Amino acid sequence: MVSKTTSNQPVGVIGAGSFGTAMANLLAEKKNPVLLYARTPERAEKFQRERMSSGQKLDDLVEVTNDIEKVTKSCNVIFPIIPSANFRDMMRKMSPFLRPYHILIHGTKGLDLEMVQSEKINSRNPLTREHVKTMSEVIQEESQVVRVGCLAGPNLAREISEKKPAATVVASHFDEVIKMGEQLLKNDRFLIYGSNDLIGIELCGVLKNIIAVGAGTIAGLGLGANASALFISRGLVEMVHIGTALGGNASAFLGLAGVGDLIATAGSNLSRNYSVGYRLAQGEDIDDIINSMEEVAEGIKTIEIIHALSITYKVRCPITETLFRIIKKEMNVNDAHKFLMKFPFRAEIDFL
Repeated sequence: MVSKTTSNQPVGVIGAGSFGTAMANLLAEKKNPVLLYARTPERAEKFQRERMSSGQKLDDLVEVTNDIEKVTKSCNVIFPIIPSANFRDMMRKMSPFLRPYHILIHGTKGLDLEMVQSEKINSRNPLTREHVKTMSEVIQEESQVVRVGCLAGPNLAREISEKKPAATVVASHFDEVIKMGEQLLKNDRFLIYGSNDLIGIELCGVLKNIIAVGAGTIAGLGLGANASALFISRGLVEMVHIGTALGGNASAFLGLAGVGDLIATAGSNLSRNYSVGYRLAQGEDIDDIINSMEEVAEGIKTIEIIHALSITYKVRCPITETLFRIIKKEMNVNDAHKFLMKFPFRAEIDFL
């Protein structure tokens, strides 16, 4: 049976961070009531009372709640938009109330590594794709939901909240999910593109965060536009090589969710990952940066995961490897860029 949303059917958003709040307001513009889940009762009460969340004024049709059962029982379509580190736990809380008729379209650009948290990863016990899950795979592992999708693209939350033009890709194996995403989100300034390459589109959103961290270091060192373009273009090639090794299709990386998102997040101080790199280049300590951030920069965790996977699958990822050494304090930013300028990169394009 095809799911329908009407003016009487609320839409759920899990996560009242900047992007979750922006999506809640965008959904409310289509005149559907929205239930926005905040992680604590105190935050939910505060946001509902003040009608503000993550610095954004809430649409009148957005109700903030901390009742996960209410969201899942009231909404057939739910958008989970929370950090990857908390995603599996949240799915486990939601799972008792989820049914096969639900549609979940997540907006989390990170990877899940819970299965190996207690294991030591080394040459005898390497990290593999079986250990690392995308958020769509977490949803399917932890619930009976079948119709799963994701949002990916140049979606800087601040600009969406300011009603500036943008677009996103809704990816799913099910055309119904793509059509539902378009029905709920598309308007004159927010365009929707569809893709059936769910894993490829998810990996685009995950991997570009690594390059965004590196691009921030270019800006922080004041190396100029030429150096930035060089770095980003080489970063895209690296994204394709590791992304295809992990199960994505090269074509996904050449579209809105790949190069489009990369351009936005690798060139804007509105990007948390870019800001991490910029601050590293300014001499700040990585631990101090992490502790001072109000929201998670997924790129830091992703660098560590992809570095380990690149070793397992013998995919040379010099940018990821170098950033890994920076965040592990084995190399400073200046030396890292000197190293990359001397690195014998492979052919310009060898994946088409």
